[in-house]
Amino acid sequence: QVQLVESGGASVQAGGSLRLSCAASGVAYERGYMGWFRQPPGKEREGVAAVGPSGSPSYSDAVKGRFTISGDYAKNNLYLQMNSLEPEDTGIYYCAADPWIFESKVLLSGQYKYWGRGTQVTVNS
Repeated sequence: QVQLVESGGASVQAGGSLRLSCAASGVAYERGYMGWFRQPPGKEREGVAAVGPSGSPSYSDAVKGRFTISGDYAKNNLYLQMNSLEPEDTGIYYCAADPWIFESKVLLSGQYKYWGRGTQVTVNS
């Protein structure tokens, strides 16, 4: 049984940093695809960052250069380091996983089978 549990969400000032964690069980991080998605208030869920077995990360244009996705193979954890946070980064952040996805679609939420319950990130101006 796959279980994904996010943590690390908080309320921060613009320009600040946060590190989100996703504890994964029942899925091998290094063999499948894992990603971070977010849902801003009143908007649809959107892809933020994802990584597959190749280890090459993908980022949305909105976060490129500010966010970094990484993983800990030993702990089977996925992380999202978020720097230079902006009010537009506010939302619920979700961790997702799937055994296999086309590389070109890793930032599409519909491609992922397994989801965590999310963690709230609020960036104040």
